[in-house]
Amino acid sequence: MKSGTTNTVLTVVLATLLVCDVWFALRAIIVTREFRSMQNQVISCRTRMTEVNLLLQEAVIYGKTHPDINHVIQPFEGKPVAH
Repeated sequence: MKSGTTNTVLTVVLATLLVCDVWFALRAIIVTREFRSMQNQVISCRTRMTEVNLLLQEAVIYGKTHPDINHVIQPFEGKPVAH
């Protein structure tokens, strides 16, 4: 009788572990897909920021020869950090 009870308990534990294994595998797949999607968004944002920085640099260079545009550029220029 004892071996039947032990067998049932071990079967339930095995089934529980199997369900948990499937659950964690599915979560890993979902998280990996989300990570890849977010990674593509980060790459896109970094590309846009690089383009904006290049545009700002060109505007600053243009502002050296055409001072009328400097009041437009000033809010976007980096300010020194006070320590």
